[in-house]
Amino acid sequence: MNLPLLPTISTFFIVLSAILVAIGWNLILKRRIEAHKKVMLGAGAAALTFFIIYVSRTLFVGNTAFGGPDELKIYYTVFLIFHITLATIGAVMGLVTIYWGLKNRLDKHRKIGPFTSVVWFFTAITGVMVYLLLYVFYEGGHTTSVFKAILGG
Repeated sequence: MNLPLLPTISTFFIVLSAILVAIGWNLILKRRIEAHKKVMLGAGAAALTFFIIYVSRTLFVGNTAFGGPDELKIYYTVFLIFHITLATIGAVMGLVTIYWGLKNRLDKHRKIGPFTSVVWFFTAITGVMVYLLLYVFYEGGHTTSVFKAILGG
């Protein structure tokens, strides 16, 4: 198996962000507020690192099209669109949750935080599945622009 470097590194960072969110959730349940804050900012930094690598690769290299069987492409495409939608919602929720935490708007932070965490866990899980479908279970297709990779062609 010959795994591509940048997608492997970026997937590592998205998994790391989810692990840090889980640790941060555990810390806040134990009322370890300062540790929670540091770990959650680390989770945000890991997610930002993923995003920088992903956008850079998309701009400079392109995206890899699904290389699996033609009869699975429609299912992969629907799954990918679901993942992208979830990731976008999770990123916005994450930014808002971090902002409210840093601004000491703990009433709002506490309300949205658990939902943000769950969305982010599903984002990470579906992101790993996209990675596995593109590079592990099937050999990656051609590398092309993001629009062609999503819509085919």
